[in-house]
Formats: sequence, C-alpha cells, structure tokens
Amino acid sequence: MAETEQQSGSAPEDEAVEDTACDAYMIPKKEISMVPDMGKWKRSQAYADYMGFILTLNEGVKGKKLTCEYKVSETIEKLLDLLETLDRWINETPPVDQPSRFGNKAYRSWYAKLDQEADALVAAILPAEKSAAAPEIAVYLKESVGNSTRIDYGTGHEAAFAAFLCCLCKVGALRIDDQLAIVFKVFNRYLSVMRKLQRTYRMEPAGSQGVWGLDDFQFLPFIWGSSQFVDHPTVEPRHFIDERVVNEHHQDYMFLDCIKFINEMKTGPFAEHSNQLWNISAVPSWSKVNQGLIRMYKAECLEKFPVIQHFKFGSLLSIQPTKP
Repeated sequence: MAETEQQSGSAPEDEAVEDTACDAYMIPKKEISMVPDMGKWKRSQAYADYMGFILTLNEGVKGKKLTCEYKVSETIEKLLDLLETLDRWINETPPVDQPSRFGNKAYRSWYAKLDQEADALVAAILPAEKSAAAPEIAVYLKESVGNSTRIDYGTGHEAAFAAFLCCLCKVGALRIDDQLAIVFKVFNRYLSVMRKLQRTYRMEPAGSQGVWGLDDFQFLPFIWGSSQFVDHPTVEPRHFIDERVVNEHHQDYMFLDCIKFINEMKTGPFAEHSNQLWNISAVPSWSKVNQGLIRMYKAECLEKFPVIQHFKFGSLLSIQPTKP
C-alpha cells in the first residue's frame, strides 16, 4: 500500500520538472469548510502529495539512527538557520506576568515577529529562480508554530510544517538525497523549537484527546521514530516504557526522545497519562507499530474535520482531484 501511495505522492525530483511549467503561485487558503468537504480533501492532489511525502520519509529513515552519517545540503543548513532564528526570538521574548497559568500572551509578540518576517525567511532558502514561491510556502511556515489567538499547538500545526517541507521539495529546493537530513536534522530541530515554545509560553494542546490521544502535541516523530527501530536487534516496543532504555538511547531514536519529553512533562504512572502509548508497548514488533501508527495518523489526524478545516491549499498543495 505504501508503495502505490508513494508513487502518486511527492517524490521530490520528478515534481521539480513539471513545476517549472506552471509558475502561477498563489496564497494558500482554506477549502474544507464543512464535514462533507472531507471527501474533496481525501481525493485531492494535496492529500496524495502529503501522504506520499510522509511515507517516502518513513521508508528513508527505516533502521537508521539519528547519529548516522548523511549528506547535509546548503538548503538544509539554511533551514537550520531559520529554526535557529525562531529559537533566538523566544529568548528575546520572555513570558509576561499574567493571572492565568496557560497561554502566555508573550507568545503573540513572538508570533507577530514571524508573521512579519516569514516571507523573507523563506525567500532566503529558495533558489533565486523560485523566489516567487516564497509567499505561498511561507503560509505553511506561519501555520506550523501554533495558533496566536488560542495560544495552542497540535498535530494540525505539525502537519503544516511537514507541508512546508513538502512544498520545498516540490519547487526543487530540497531533493531526494536530503531525505535523512529532512527528518534527522530539520524536523528534529523543529521539534526542539516547538517544545521550547510549549514550555516557555505554556501553550495549550490543540484539540487534545487527553489520555486517549497518542500525545498532546506531536504525531509524526512517533511514525518516523518507530520506522527507525524496524529490525532493531535488541530494543523492542515493550522497552520504551523503561526509563533506563529511554535515557540510554534517546539521542539515537526520535521515538524515545518523545517519550523522554513526556516523562519530563507529566507525572504519575505512564499507563495513566499516556494510555495509547502504553497499549502500543504491547505490540510485538516495530514494523507493526509503524504500520499501526500510519493508520492511526490517517484516522485521527488527516481524516478529522477539526484538524483539516484549518489546512490551506495553493498551487503546490492543490485541492484539485488527483490525476487519474
């Protein structure tokens, strides 16, 4: 199944060719306004490209450690600089004193800075001949850091960051041989910036399912992180609830780094605060965990109207139906 989806989805190098033919970029906008519109999303080119991108990366990181060797291109370096800038702005925008514990209003000042600078930040990453795509792609960057009205963050924002990276592939700024660096360098750095935002401004989880959700904030690092473990000689799914294993291996494996963050943020028995993950620890193999998480991601995130109503569609991630 993964194979067919990958082919209809976004494989970076062939997209770049057809993209030059139609450089009519546009500012992405919402298209899913009612529950019946969800069928339009699932049939869209955007869904095929997005899912193809997620599955291609899932395949690419299979069995590999975060610390393995891989190519780091100039675009990857520029993306890391961008994330470094976002991180620095957090340091420059300390939380303000306010009566409510959650949703620190200083986040809005931090976000306003990104809102103002996003087009320029994205233009700096793109090859000169693709600079016209910056305003379209920048929308996904702005959508990927949380909501400035509600001061919350959830899997829809995470999906916007994956969409941002997918668009960079579609215009040829990122290429097929950047796969490992996209996940291990860029996405991992994005995660650390998001965790810092969540902690600094006490952001609320968007649309949280409480203990019945996989995690308050993220989903993709669990998918790609479980793929890293496929065919691992010693670490099995049952081991990730053991803090000793987590502390020993979290620098090599995204999945364990997520567990470590949960352990730092939550108190009480793991089975109570993270019930879904506790259940996953009983699955016999990592490949089964990985397949199950992909199914769950589609069902719990991509097929949920409250998440997808916020997704924006442009020329690069199009609402048009997939070509037969």
